[in-house]
Amino acid sequence: MSTAFDDLLAANEDYVREFRLAGLAPIAARGLAVVTCMDSRIEPLDMLGLKPGDAKILRNAGARVTDDTLRTLVLAVYLLGVDRVMVLPHTKCRMASVSSDNEVHEIIAEEYGVDTRSLEFHTNNDQVGALRHDLERIRHHPLLPADLPVIGAVYDVDTGRISLVEE
Repeated sequence: MSTAFDDLLAANEDYVREFRLAGLAPIAARGLAVVTCMDSRIEPLDMLGLKPGDAKILRNAGARVTDDTLRTLVLAVYLLGVDRVMVLPHTKCRMASVSSDNEVHEIIAEEYGVDTRSLEFHTNNDQVGALRHDLERIRHHPLLPADLPVIGAVYDVDTGRISLVEE
């Protein structure tokens, strides 16, 4: 029986033959958590000189620090060896190209007939302002260590360069 996932299942068979990550510890070997976007142009390990097991990678639309991201960071800090956090949105992000969640709801309703108003997308066309806000959410979260190093940068999808965002 053929499915829409046959290509992926076949690729996994190839992956299994070359698999070399057995026994890798579940902690972040380099103590890093990276919050970044789900955009497929982003390769967090490669762009930061990391390898599997070095970092915890948290991905969502827009690289936003949501309540779920904070929950995951708390677990990563206390149970998975994370002792520093980088928040890394990117240029040309669809979530930063709209003015509000309402605009996204309207686009989806008009183009697909789906009412998404029950969801919060955390859009913000002031990407640097949103990044600074998200950094503060981490720095002031009562369950995260007050001295947890947190940094923000923007990844350029056209050059591969990350640029730090000054506080």
